[in-house]
Amino acid sequence: MLAKKLSHLKSLRLVVFRHASHLANHQYDVIVVGGGHAGTEAAAAAARVGAETLLVTQKIHTIGALSCNPSLGGVGKGHLVREVDALDGLCGRAGDWAGIHFSILNRRKGPAVWGPRAQLDRPLYRQFIQSELLSTPRLTVVEGSVEELIVSEPNPEQPGKHKITGIRLTGGHTISATSVVLTTGTFLSGSLFMGQTSTPGGRIGDAPSSAGMSHTLRERLQLRMGRLRTGTPPRIVKDSVDFSLANLHPPDSQPTPFSFLNTKTHCKPEDQLPCYLTHTTPGVENVVRESLHLNCHIQQDTKGPRYCPSIESRVLRFPGRKHQVWLEPEGLDSDLLYPQGLSMTMPPDDQLALIREIPPMRNAEIHTPGYGVQYDFVCPTQLTPALQVKSTQGLFLAGQINGTTGYEEAAAQGLWAGVNAARAALSMPTMALSRTESYIGVLIDDLVTRGVTEPYRMFTSRAEFRTSLRPDNADLRLTLKGFEEVGCVSSQRYQKAVSVRDSLEDALAALQSLVRSSTVWKRMLPNVHISDNKSVTGLELLRYNDVTPEMLLSALPELLEPYKELSQRLKIEAVYRPHCLLQKKEMERIQREENMTLPQDLDYLSLPISLSQEVREVLDRVRPSTLGAATKLQGITPAAIVHLLNYVQQSERRRKRAHRTQDQDRKVQELFIDNPC
Repeated sequence: MLAKKLSHLKSLRLVVFRHASHLANHQYDVIVVGGGHAGTEAAAAAARVGAETLLVTQKIHTIGALSCNPSLGGVGKGHLVREVDALDGLCGRAGDWAGIHFSILNRRKGPAVWGPRAQLDRPLYRQFIQSELLSTPRLTVVEGSVEELIVSEPNPEQPGKHKITGIRLTGGHTISATSVVLTTGTFLSGSLFMGQTSTPGGRIGDAPSSAGMSHTLRERLQLRMGRLRTGTPPRIVKDSVDFSLANLHPPDSQPTPFSFLNTKTHCKPEDQLPCYLTHTTPGVENVVRESLHLNCHIQQDTKGPRYCPSIESRVLRFPGRKHQVWLEPEGLDSDLLYPQGLSMTMPPDDQLALIREIPPMRNAEIHTPGYGVQYDFVCPTQLTPALQVKSTQGLFLAGQINGTTGYEEAAAQGLWAGVNAARAALSMPTMALSRTESYIGVLIDDLVTRGVTEPYRMFTSRAEFRTSLRPDNADLRLTLKGFEEVGCVSSQRYQKAVSVRDSLEDALAALQSLVRSSTVWKRMLPNVHISDNKSVTGLELLRYNDVTPEMLLSALPELLEPYKELSQRLKIEAVYRPHCLLQKKEMERIQREENMTLPQDLDYLSLPISLSQEVREVLDRVRPSTLGAATKLQGITPAAIVHLLNYVQQSERRRKRAHRTQDQDRKVQELFIDNPC
């Protein structure tokens, strides 16, 4: 199927230009600006919802390009990929098609924080994304550069000071639309840095977005904006590296697909490529320090990514340490390596000197030098949870323009911005995802309530209810909602999710109803330690660490054979269900206690409970009168509300106990006075 789609890619440019001649006469529901991870997901999602959609990109052949690292997923990021897939997005299926090294990170910990990840073949990933967009109904693609947004007077019946009614391309052509989604990535007034040189651009070989776009956002729409930076490492010629001096890291023997629609990946297990691990040396630190005066990018105050810093930043922040460097393949047929951990912006000669200080790369050759990028972003607190600009009707933002970093964060925002842009254009109410139901909700809530001071990256630690928000159950959390409420999920995917849900519920119910004495279970599973004189259900037994679904299947084939394909999910559901029910009860308790009064003399700065300093300062400054008022404060997380609720209720119980004790003591004293010995 994909091969047939790919055969049409060569004619894409002809199709695009044939439509471009009369675009000005066409009224679109949604225009998406930018063909990166946010833009492709936004365009596809808007079209799935039912909107006539136009995707505008500078270069057609770079749609879906992996601008930096050739990988997808990871801890926290893998959750986002699974959720985007559950909502019928593109990147999960693209990862399964283009993956050449699959692994589950954090596997030694619980499944709630596992991180599905894959190294990708760059051309295969790009081709898959382009083929999907080409075959998406109601979606048109045009090659062009957007000069500015068309701003008009707002609809007085809706909130906002301005209204976007379309775009103006370089050359003067205008295209009208009800909603516009900006996904400019690093191209918004982007500048590339290498050594002491600086050139306009958002990616090497590409021009930045026009100055008119930044001017419209900053001057015309009066949006608060800032500037961030990122970087990429040099690409290394594979044949010039001595892998015998690095540590081999093979992929998982059985790849785990990202997409719920796939049971296997395109790359066969035996065809996967390995990665290699090495480390920096003191010589690397010497090169960094000796070239600082030639590195204007690293000397500037613009904030860069804390969790993916350049090698210059790492050396300066942590002198004397060894730093990991992963040597990652760029494709099945590629002769290049991506040195993860060596992002740098020093002059090319110094870059070559630096990598040759690392043992496996003593004789390495650089194919393309690394460089830094600085770009404009819009402070995301000016957005609604639908990713719409509060002050501007019809304008939605997604991706790095909102201050995030990473393909996965961009894809998640793009999908949700595309969904809401389409719903707004079709006169449907926009929607929000709660942070209690998805990592996408956590991501967006963090952005629009807290803002960013540095490029934002997703981690599992950002989600308060991560035992419920697992990679394995993203379909059960989001696919049904995506079809029944949002309108972005196909009937095929919906029916599969319903089938999985029903099968899991049937299997869990069957295990719960299966009650045996410990003696009987020991005869069936002699290697499992079970306490004596105890009746145990099949579901309780499955929660034991040393009990696998396969063991129960062999013991109870007639009961569990129909659910064999869901064995791993059944184990995870059995283990986490009690925790999820407890979390659900906590949330319901918060909702019931919204009107609970908070004492005005609470010393939030010194309360003996687990609250971040940021939360303490917000509560101390605002001093909300009720628990419900506290939940609405910027930066206050659900976990903080749970801790606060528990503390106030426990304090109230202690106060009442103390009051009863005082009453009892007073009555005893009165009795003694009335009846002295």
